Amino acid sequence: MAYGRTSEATLNSTGQPAGRSRGPRQDAVRNRNKLLDAVGAILESEPASVSMPLVARQAGLSTATAYRYFSTLEELISAYVYSTIVELRNFSHDCPKTGTVLFEAVAAERVRLVRRHGAATVQVRSRQGFLARLQAQDHVITAVRDIWERPIRAAMRQLGVADEHFDHALFLYNIMFDPRDILDLVATGLDEATVVRRLTRAYYGAVRGWVDADSG
Repeated sequence: MAYGRTSEATLNSTGQPAGRSRGPRQDAVRNRNKLLDAVGAILESEPASVSMPLVARQAGLSTATAYRYFSTLEELISAYVYSTIVELRNFSHDCPKTGTVLFEAVAAERVRLVRRHGAATVQVRSRQGFLARLQAQDHVITAVRDIWERPIRAAMRQLGVADEHFDHALFLYNIMFDPRDILDLVATGLDEATVVRRLTRAYYGAVRGWVDADSG
């Protein structure tokens, strides 16, 4: 699996990460990506057995080397989850569509990526509520907002929903596009296009209903 992780690094004029010598930095990026790929594969296939020694062995590295990149298993898993978010963020930023068509395109990519590696990301869920994490500027939730701000605001404008309701519209997205539930829908026999169509229509209804509730 490849998630374009090295694109997050700051590059110098030679195309190499700034502030590091060429050879060691290439090795560092490669080893880090090996660990992220390994933990993702283990979380998908045998999540109960995940450990730093197992991840290191699957990545072809020593446990001591793995700990040089990630001080704890939780830090490694968090980095893996973030790497999957970056992939959707890049799609969202590059998508040229507008209005509800933009929202539906990003939603379709969300469902596709959940099918690809969602079984791994559902293993890690915060005990803190979404809005509390949003207000606290949690880095994962901030990245989620970065993905969805343009698509959701575009859909809101087309639906006639005021911008002041954005945080709650994002909150509703988080509820309705949970990867666990997407995987459940697919498991019932629905294809991706049907899942996207039904979830997006239900989402539009939920956003309208949230706003209409204020009017009595």
